[in-house]
Amino acid sequence: MAGPDDLDERSALRFLEGRLALEGKPSARALAGGVSNTVVLVESGGERVVLKQSLPRLRVRDEWLADRSRILREWDVLRLLRRRVPAGRFPEPLFLDPDRFLFAMRAAPPGSADWKTRLLAGECDAGTARLAGATLGLVIRDTWADAECRERLADRTAFDQLRTDPYYRTVAALHPGCAAGVERWIAESAARRVAVVHGDWSPKNLLVHAGGIVAIDFECAHFGDPSYDAAFLLNHLILKAFRRPELAGGYFRLARTAFAWTLGLLPLPALGWFESASVRHLALLMLARVDGKSPAEYLDSQVLREHARRLALRLVREPPARLEGALGAAREALRPLREESRR
Repeated sequence: MAGPDDLDERSALRFLEGRLALEGKPSARALAGGVSNTVVLVESGGERVVLKQSLPRLRVRDEWLADRSRILREWDVLRLLRRRVPAGRFPEPLFLDPDRFLFAMRAAPPGSADWKTRLLAGECDAGTARLAGATLGLVIRDTWADAECRERLADRTAFDQLRTDPYYRTVAALHPGCAAGVERWIAESAARRVAVVHGDWSPKNLLVHAGGIVAIDFECAHFGDPSYDAAFLLNHLILKAFRRPELAGGYFRLARTAFAWTLGLLPLPALGWFESASVRHLALLMLARVDGKSPAEYLDSQVLREHARRLALRLVREPPARLEGALGAAREALRPLREESRR
């Protein structure tokens, strides 16, 4: 049962009182908040505001606890990025209620839809891939070696609780032959502190609208290894080909497009390691979305999961240095599924 400080459709209006002046009769509607937050949209006249509150226990089958103060980090990140990256790519933060682990932000334009939904519906729009890759590249470029970001976003607690442990360390425990290599890679990546990392650069967190995209959900953000974000996006684009094997070519073209735009905006010091590091992360993230605590729900059969698992383990054991190597391995792994889809 919801308590007086819990966010829901009724309490959202109360939390806004005295903070924002809303015209007309406001309405509130719960949105999908993923597994880790409660999110409510409030609309009144032309005003659209989103309230977001972090949960102490995530909505997954296995117990998964996380520090609620990650919402304070997200607030901080939004304010830092809006001063550095071109306007319109991220929500405008409006107010913070630290005692309730809640903040409000300007909602994305009406008609916005998350890119994940469009991808699974079969839309392979190169323009969206370009914006996704370029926005990530801008974040990396414009926060590279930034002293304020390094100091303010040094804490990795939320990232470790929501990503490193439930993703990497969970799959290492399930696949002991990979465990030592996984731990070495965790340490190597953690030592690379060069730019702001979103931590969940996924199509579900990229809201597409007529004027561009808006990136949301910065609760795992920190100052660290940005190749993780590039890999996060690549992983979801490749995994969707297991769900829709007949569209594999389209998804792979989007992966190439997004990655090329990210690479094109990188600072020169990143060019020597970024692609190989992205592929290393890609392999582990793919395995994590099959066997980790938050498996990709669209891999909804044992057959799909097994094919994806085999590819992921192959890439973990023998990581290619280039994205094309990973895509070539993915094409081979998908061949039986594509043949099946033609029957």
